[in-house]
Amino acid sequence: MVQIKQVGVIGAGQMGTGIAHVCALGGYDVLLHDVSAERLDAGLEIIKRNLSRQVVRGLIDQAAMDQALGRIKPAAELQAVGKTDLAIEAATEDEELKKTIFKALQPHLSDKTLLASNTSSISITRLASATDRPERFIGLHFMNPAPLMKLVEIIRGIATDAPTYEAAVAFAQSLGKTTANSEDFPAFIVNRILVPMINEAIYTLYEGVGTVEAIDTAMHLGANHPMGPLELGDFIGLDTVLSIMNVLYEGLSDSKYRPCPLLVKYVEAGWLGRKTGRGFYDYRGETPVPTR
Repeated sequence: MVQIKQVGVIGAGQMGTGIAHVCALGGYDVLLHDVSAERLDAGLEIIKRNLSRQVVRGLIDQAAMDQALGRIKPAAELQAVGKTDLAIEAATEDEELKKTIFKALQPHLSDKTLLASNTSSISITRLASATDRPERFIGLHFMNPAPLMKLVEIIRGIATDAPTYEAAVAFAQSLGKTTANSEDFPAFIVNRILVPMINEAIYTLYEGVGTVEAIDTAMHLGANHPMGPLELGDFIGLDTVLSIMNVLYEGLSDSKYRPCPLLVKYVEAGWLGRKTGRGFYDYRGETPVPTR
């Protein structure tokens, strides 16, 4: 089985920074890459801020934080990631973008490098086909936020070999995560169940069955969910919710996965949730306020 010591993370957004954070705390040397120097700098600051919060909450001590920060290095050029033992792509949920990244990375890969995608819905088999090593390619779907959520979905493509799978499981478990195996079907397990629920909540709003506040309160208190589905959609990012619904709708050809027109409208407006300041709630004031 491949010995993983250094991990490359491609993408310094919400998921990439979370994965880099977890890997560094787990004792791995991390190279964090993003095409935007500004996003890379911002991502490193986010990691530092989130580690500080863990110190304040008593989840880790200052020494662990300092050691983790010392393990993370920015990588301005994508080719640097190719020399790591495991390269994890954590870019936007767009199949062509992900394939472009893997194709650009391929000439710089060492013979031993394993490839993984953090995709939450896209076929691992199709992504692997864009590389020269589909047998050494696997899905590692970390949940958001990665430092707090315990689950990692493991998705094997049709060509993924046993040593790659075993290395991926051992790696995730070394981070203190619990793994769940999913077959390579659209949206896997978690998002196959979760995202259609969010989409149905948006239909419930669209059809006037309830207000934003009523729908979220009903599911929070009536189903004991930690947050309502509309608030959760804002947290995930409504563009990501729409992307996953499109993958389900196109991949399974079932009308029950049709994205709600109101979801499409919000994404077209650029109201993507917390990351843009507005979604089903407006986050620009001291307290979030429903937008409908």
